Amino acid sequence: MIKVLLAEDQRMMRGALALLLNLEEDMEVVAQVPAGDQIVDAALAARPDVALLDIELPGRSGLDAAADLRAQLPSCKVLIVTTFGRPGYLRRAMEAGASGFLVKDGPVEDLAAAIRRVLAGEQVIDPGLAAAALSAGPNPLTQRERDVLTAAVDGATVADIAGKLHLSQATVRNYLSAAIGKTGTRNRMEAVRAARRNGWL
Repeated sequence: MIKVLLAEDQRMMRGALALLLNLEEDMEVVAQVPAGDQIVDAALAARPDVALLDIELPGRSGLDAAADLRAQLPSCKVLIVTTFGRPGYLRRAMEAGASGFLVKDGPVEDLAAAIRRVLAGEQVIDPGLAAAALSAGPNPLTQRERDVLTAAVDGATVADIAGKLHLSQATVRNYLSAAIGKTGTRNRMEAVRAARRNGWL
């Protein structure tokens, strides 16, 4: 029996996925979590064979949790299942050690087949997204530039960002300026939108 963990913040979607996967003769959903910061603890308790992780989760991104999960429970394969097929997300998922990346609009039969394939040691990637990721190239932003843009998401001031990240205001301005230049935008909010659109944040 293939043991599956589901991490999905929308209760109806999580319940529907669990129901459909439990109908598969060789699968059992052994854990369901609504938040990214619950993934590793739930996996260590339930010992799933495969973890299906959404990306945009409360508490912590599925991409960040994927790396910890691979480190703490290497026997568990990670399959990212998301609404947002962004090239940067795919690249980050692969860097975090995910075995697969699927977009949610596919049929459930494809998901069940993908679970079996990653368990057999294959990598399963949405073909259209793989092509887009190759043409998009790598993320041009450094980790610090991403941190500063993430802190700027809600329209925070330079002083707010500096306080939150324990940086000087001049340093924050430099990072923002670099990020705006690399994203080819005119201001920090456009830079945030461009970075999100490409899956760089």
